[in-house]
Amino acid sequence: MTNQSSQKPHDRLAAVLKDDLAAVSALIRERMASEHAPRIPEVTAHLVEAGGKRLRPMLTLAAARLCSYDGPYHIHLATTVEFIHTATLLHDDVVDESKQRRGRPTANLLWDNQSSVLVGDYLFARSFQLMTEPGSMRVMQILSNAAATIAEGEVLQLTAAQSLATTEAVYFQVVRGKTAALFSAATEVGGVISDAPEEYVRALFNYGDALGIAFQIVDDLLDYQGIAGETGKNIGDDFRERKLTLPVIKAVALADAEERSFWVRTIEKGKQEDGDLDQALALLNKHGTLAATQVDALEWAGKAKAALAPLPAHEIKDMLEDLADYVVARIS
Repeated sequence: MTNQSSQKPHDRLAAVLKDDLAAVSALIRERMASEHAPRIPEVTAHLVEAGGKRLRPMLTLAAARLCSYDGPYHIHLATTVEFIHTATLLHDDVVDESKQRRGRPTANLLWDNQSSVLVGDYLFARSFQLMTEPGSMRVMQILSNAAATIAEGEVLQLTAAQSLATTEAVYFQVVRGKTAALFSAATEVGGVISDAPEEYVRALFNYGDALGIAFQIVDDLLDYQGIAGETGKNIGDDFRERKLTLPVIKAVALADAEERSFWVRTIEKGKQEDGDLDQALALLNKHGTLAATQVDALEWAGKAKAALAPLPAHEIKDMLEDLADYVVARIS
């Protein structure tokens, strides 16, 4: 028998929430169906069933369980969160011209850009249908605001990602939009649907926000120091796609004139040559920006754990704290 303490936190959460996750999977399959457009379930199934951890819907289920919810609608909200997330992935892969996600060919590569965009639109529409079913205006406000914030963050990234004028403040604004907004909405609605005290709802929001920021920082770090087979993408993809992520932003701030001209050529102008990725890694290591970014990730994980303090003692709370540690343990 596997020692529980040796299991990853999300695996332990999944085990505790097994029945709820099964209900979410069933609802996903039901609502991604289309009588008239078989391409929709084909494309959706390719991504939804690709072996993702379903971390975001799991956060909704965990928050509801932590707040002693005993109704049926946490399943609808968790499914809503997963549909929003899946829709953004379909759109992102088109924007980024990605060829691989979770170690598999992307939907836009297997089908085409039009299918990815339109099926993403369909999932957004389905998510809005689902979020109305609990009959809570506050829940609808939280999730619809998150959807708008995600789109806003993605548009901001279009202009900020390839500009050396982008500051850490702008980076965090992008991250809060494209990543943390859905994490915080996922945890917050779990508390709201449970009629939890406002102190608990705020704590859950703050946890999701900080966890989402830590998660994205780690993802950006792994692009430069991860293992391709484990991350599901090639090392240096962000550099090749000219994305100005936190390690590079820090390096640009410390760059001399020669180094800055390298970043202008490779990131702003996109004129990359053989050996440029190695040179970029050398500059990141020279200025210690990978280590500094790791410190930032650890700080945000600590904020996530601290945010849970007002919530009552519970095994779910312990697992959520462990999850924050695990997110950053991947870069330790």
